[in-house]
Amino acid sequence: MSFENPNLPRSAHVAALNKRFKKIDTLEMLREIILDPSLGNLALVSSFGADSVVLLDMVAKINRALPVIFIDTEMLFPQTLAYQRKLATNLGLEDLRRILPSREALLLRDVDNLIHRSDTNACCALRKTEPLARALAGFDGWLSGRKRYQGGTRAAMELFELDAEQRLKINPLAHWSRDDLAAYIDKHNLPRHPLVAKGYKSIGCAPCTTPSGTIEDERAGRWRGQKKTECGIHFGQAPRGVIVTDEGFADDDWIHGFHAFDALPTQASHALAIDLKNDFPANNLLPWIAKIGMIRIEFPVFSDGRGFSLACQLRLLGFVGRLRAKGHILADQYAMARRSGFDEVEIDHALTRRQPAPMWLARANWQAHNYQSRLRQSPWHDRRCQ
Repeated sequence: MSFENPNLPRSAHVAALNKRFKKIDTLEMLREIILDPSLGNLALVSSFGADSVVLLDMVAKINRALPVIFIDTEMLFPQTLAYQRKLATNLGLEDLRRILPSREALLLRDVDNLIHRSDTNACCALRKTEPLARALAGFDGWLSGRKRYQGGTRAAMELFELDAEQRLKINPLAHWSRDDLAAYIDKHNLPRHPLVAKGYKSIGCAPCTTPSGTIEDERAGRWRGQKKTECGIHFGQAPRGVIVTDEGFADDDWIHGFHAFDALPTQASHALAIDLKNDFPANNLLPWIAKIGMIRIEFPVFSDGRGFSLACQLRLLGFVGRLRAKGHILADQYAMARRSGFDEVEIDHALTRRQPAPMWLARANWQAHNYQSRLRQSPWHDRRCQ
């Protein structure tokens, strides 16, 4: 099956792949996709962390020349670097690519290597997501070692997804349990990361990783004490934006956890936040409407008003979570966004220089109430969103 069939959208191919490989053994699935030229150039992205050896071993059994991308943030544990070298030798990896942060970017944004103390999201962007974006240029898809049991936004992921750049993203171990991983490691006599024995269940950069207690979530030791649970690699490389509300502007760390898809997964968590294109059929969301916490609707150009209609339809269907409009929206359109059911608008920093907060709030203060007052008196008030 060719992934690039021009007669089908990419989301349809992803849905077909998930159906096809749903009950197939992981190693067999990997062999098929790695050796299938129709899927294009693939790479494995590995942190060489706590259980990375499982997927690395499987890939090495199929094709040792498959590119393996290792993001060295230059803040990793020395044990991780030693473990990476050991596994590369033991498994015979022939195309290991150690990716470093940009020297120029480090000098401009973190010359003292202290940004992680004040802004972990900015640090992850500088040392992880941006280097990975450069490393994946030219690839059609990549393999990730994420598992559902790790919780959070990972709980609802599928074997096959599309990433923020619309590349094929493959999660071969999505349905594996912690016991499955341990059994595979023991069966094949594979070396474990040395920090696992010291209580580290999930291993990232040294300043932001601590051991996890026996009853804690597996990723509890990452960014302990913060709401952050992901570095951003698995949610694309969305830049920080400015959020517009009736109170004005606020910088936004970009809500990690958005999944871009045209067809919803079979299960969705209450914490799920999703991206929708403005032509998404609202009724398709109905089975999950009560399980989604936030929806962000894209406005590709300011003259395209389909996002307003979609927001109205979602509210009429009973969606009570947060609605965010994102993209090319002008201050004059803010009142329309609020009337259509949006709670907030996400715009680029550059737009705030041309249209400062007072301009947006002026529209909100008079135009929104004006719209609502006139609509309440209109005979088609109850049909305004249809």
